[in-house]
Amino acid sequence: MRVIKAVVIGLASWPALVWAHTPFSEPDSSATVVAFALLVFVWLAYALGCRRRPPANAQAWLFHSACTLSVLTLFGPLDEWAETNEAAHMVQHMLMMVVIAPLWVMARPLPQWYALSARIGRLVFAPLFALAAYPMVATAIHGAIIWLWHTPSLYVLALENLWWHFFEHLCFLLTAGVFWWAVLRCQERNTGRALLALLVTLMHTGFLGALLTFSQRSWYGADRVLEHQQLAGLLMWVLGAIPYLGAAFFLGWRWFSRVMRGCESH
Repeated sequence: MRVIKAVVIGLASWPALVWAHTPFSEPDSSATVVAFALLVFVWLAYALGCRRRPPANAQAWLFHSACTLSVLTLFGPLDEWAETNEAAHMVQHMLMMVVIAPLWVMARPLPQWYALSARIGRLVFAPLFALAAYPMVATAIHGAIIWLWHTPSLYVLALENLWWHFFEHLCFLLTAGVFWWAVLRCQERNTGRALLALLVTLMHTGFLGALLTFSQRSWYGADRVLEHQQLAGLLMWVLGAIPYLGAAFFLGWRWFSRVMRGCESH
């Protein structure tokens, strides 16, 4: 009952915070409705699974926090600002890829979803698990998605078409989820590859951020404000590095702790 109440509170917080603007009021909001319904389905499925297989309190709150942040990020005023401001658009992307996705991974929600239907759970997640077993492959796919959706043609396409906007966000969340699963949940033998995956991602996202920062022309149209693009690049370059560095320190500490325990046992 507590987890279902948390879902209700999280969903109730959305209209209160975005009363001045709602994406459902746009002329063609079908993609927004589908995106919102998908998020609600994922959230409620977890809540029902918690009744059959209760998670640890910390894991439950991580998951509910990620879902609440998803609602605010994808359907709140930030989504409106992102239409005309590259810096706001970058904040939205960063929240999805380096905050929401790792929060979901750290929440470990699979036992709760599997509790509803293990067969469907395996059908959905087995391909993602197979991919997450190879950190560098997950890194390459996630990196390709990041660069692809920041090319001018696809960036503008996502702004002009809600269905492409929905698909863009889905690509970010899915590939980021697999990337963070491959990194944060890696086996001991894959620690080195996971650290390399973090380094590669840190370098190529930083390079993309630097290109946006130092560019003297707008990538996304002459009517766009160049300073917004430069600020977006700076956010990606500097603030975007913090989660990757934090994850690297976490993996290094975990690896060092395992080595020390092994030495003590001998």
